Amino acid sequence: MWAKTITGNFASVIHGLNANHLTDQVIERSKRMILDTLGVGLLGTSTEVCHKVTRYSKIYSSDLSSTIWGHLDFRLPPLYAAFVNGVAVHSMDFDDTWHPATHPSGAVLPAVIALSEAFPRKKKISGLDLLLAFNVGIEVQGRLLRFSSEARNIPKRFHPPTVVGTMGSAAACAKLLALDQLGCKNTLAIAASYAGAPLANAATQTKPLHVGNAAKHGLEAACLASQGLQGNKQILDMESGIGAFYTDYNPQTLPTLQSYPWLLDQQDVAIKRFPAHLGTHWVADAASSVRRKLVESSGNLLPLDKIEKVILKVPEVKYVNRPSPASEHEARHSFQFVACSALLDGSMSVQSFTSENIHRPALQELLCKTELEHPPDNTPSFESLYCEVCVTLRDGNIISDRCDTFYGHWRKPLKKQDLEKKFQSNALSVLPAEATEGIIETVYNLEKVEDCSVLSTFLSGQSTRELSKKLHF
Repeated sequence: MWAKTITGNFASVIHGLNANHLTDQVIERSKRMILDTLGVGLLGTSTEVCHKVTRYSKIYSSDLSSTIWGHLDFRLPPLYAAFVNGVAVHSMDFDDTWHPATHPSGAVLPAVIALSEAFPRKKKISGLDLLLAFNVGIEVQGRLLRFSSEARNIPKRFHPPTVVGTMGSAAACAKLLALDQLGCKNTLAIAASYAGAPLANAATQTKPLHVGNAAKHGLEAACLASQGLQGNKQILDMESGIGAFYTDYNPQTLPTLQSYPWLLDQQDVAIKRFPAHLGTHWVADAASSVRRKLVESSGNLLPLDKIEKVILKVPEVKYVNRPSPASEHEARHSFQFVACSALLDGSMSVQSFTSENIHRPALQELLCKTELEHPPDNTPSFESLYCEVCVTLRDGNIISDRCDTFYGHWRKPLKKQDLEKKFQSNALSVLPAEATEGIIETVYNLEKVEDCSVLSTFLSGQSTRELSKKLHF
């Protein structure tokens, strides 16, 4: 019998989905997302914000513990492992982005990996169990985002992972815990009371906490529901429930479980080539193209003294309009910084956001010449926005180029070798080569892995020699 409420309908689908519902494309796309998320999370363990939350989380202890990615020397209780690893994933704004706008993987993957380590040893969680729970968490986020038209645009008031990410993490953990329909309803209700964080903390060290908290709170909601804690059974139906976050909230029932149509089948994610707000990736590609034209006759050096003005035609996104970024977090949320860096260097990378590069005189000089324009047709949506970079020279010539789809966007996805190169570059900054290659092999064969604890062992930095008995695929 089909549920009479939206919340009951979601609970029925979360409970009812099984591995047979997963399509080949959903499995392949989600494995790409998992590999990318693990890589950016491993790189993120080296950031200042991750060091701070790790020191804080060490005050908590319990008999149960889960892996902190990149660390052999200590573990944390599952809730705080999910929190720290979630913060690491978003600490550099290097994680995947979906449409409607959110960062889908960072809220879910740290939670389900931490939870998978908390089960008794005799109950092994398979790679397929992990894949199913992960995809349930991604699916719930996508469905909730489609209940609002305003969610299709780049956010203005709150950071979406703190709302839909928390709900997705909760759904994924409820699935992994095999909660019944009532438990799934209560999980969603409890998670909703953890949801929400203002966008004003974008471009600060606090923003990565949004994803860490989403992972932690979703896991906590599922654990509380498993203990019988109750909440409003219509949390998804009401304007005072999840509807409180959207002025045009219009919830709909999900499709039936028969031949269930996953949103990830219909809508792939964007995977970033450098760690910054997704909107800046259009800017980087357009600016790099302009630079190639500018240096054709100047020995590969940008003729900085000949540049009079730089115009960036971008959508109006206030929190990415930062003409004078002073920190790495501000630089990651600055159209202007990314444009000027790409003009100077020809490309963007992790190193673009070091303090030395942010404060170099040539970049500061170029920032002073840079202005934004907001054409009416350039809407703030990751599906439709574009960037045009126009450089006016002192002799009156104008050199320009436009990017409609950057490499890494879902319309132009990263090739497998480039995704692997990104992962290896990120992971090798923290892990030995054997562990790095072990993660790649495990993720690519995840649906065949009998015991997914092998993934956590690799994430801690152990080598393949110590894992031969666990690898079965």
